[in-house]
Amino acid sequence: MAYEHWIAIPEGSWEPQGYEGLRTTRFAEPYYSAGVEEHVIEGVPVKIYSPAKTVADCFKMRSKIGFDVAIEALRDGWRQRRFSMDEIQHFAKLNRVEKVMHPYIE
Repeated sequence: MAYEHWIAIPEGSWEPQGYEGLRTTRFAEPYYSAGVEEHVIEGVPVKIYSPAKTVADCFKMRSKIGFDVAIEALRDGWRQRRFSMDEIQHFAKLNRVEKVMHPYIE
């Protein structure tokens, strides 16, 4: 299976074309800017969503990526202690998926 790279772009932005394996999704504010962390990779600052925001986004886009992927992301992130319960609940509420996530968070 070939890997896909997903990027988020703000609504109304130009969408990059011609890159194999690149998928885009459009987020409106405040969803686009929430949970952004800056990491330096090989000397270059890169903006990446926090693990908790990424998991909440997986549940929000579960019809595109698959519900099983969203559940596995939640389990894996929790197992690796990548986020706290408060963080995941915050982003679940922000993305309006708290009812969908609730049985899996319990």
